[in-house]
Amino acid sequence: MRRPTIMNAERQLFWDGCFNTRDLGGLRTADGRETRRGAVVRSDDPAGLTAEGWTSLQRHGVRTIVDLTGGDSSTAQRPAGLTGVAVELDDHSDTEFWTRWDNALSCTPLYYRAFLDRFPQKVAEVLTAIAAAEPGGVLVHCSSGRDRTGLISLVLLAAVGVGASDIAADYALTHVRRAELCAAAGLPDDTPRVHGLIAEHGTSESEVIADAVGSRDMAAYLRSAGVTAEHLAALRDRMLT
Repeated sequence: MRRPTIMNAERQLFWDGCFNTRDLGGLRTADGRETRRGAVVRSDDPAGLTAEGWTSLQRHGVRTIVDLTGGDSSTAQRPAGLTGVAVELDDHSDTEFWTRWDNALSCTPLYYRAFLDRFPQKVAEVLTAIAAAEPGGVLVHCSSGRDRTGLISLVLLAAVGVGASDIAADYALTHVRRAELCAAAGLPDDTPRVHGLIAEHGTSESEVIADAVGSRDMAAYLRSAGVTAEHLAALRDRMLT
């Protein structure tokens, strides 16, 4: 019998100045292994971390920060000993794609499968950065830690064998602290709008994520996009117990 995955609440990290941070460890894989705690953390922008928050990040073992916005926004605040890697995941020069997947839809997982089809090299660039990171934990983030970070987390977890239901449950955890994150930015919580847009398309959040995960063999997808066999092996070594 497949053992239940680790309690979601145990994976949430409370670092002062970040509002949507959790460890991707403790998730079961199809071959009976488990993702390693401290290997990869997903988060909103760490530029808001206080000194206490940065200390918590370092104590958790993070040594590399991958910024999916391409701006490496935490540079000024980042303590010594942390490496920053900036990868701009979204290629907005592709106006045809972004006209189809406008700002509202790209704030939902509805666009994930289309993004994987359109931008495999961008996805491969991020996964290679994670694989090639120095020893220690890797923090992957965008602005809110939901959409771009959610997409990369989906690919990473699927590539090492985590099932769609656990990936969807991880994505859903973003909503738990979303109201707090939005309030800190002086904005209303947009979670109800996200759920409304998905419902308008006749589906659910978990179904959309399961469709994206099941649409391809993620390890084969990464290989075809340019991730080397060595880097795929490094991802598995980093991520799995």
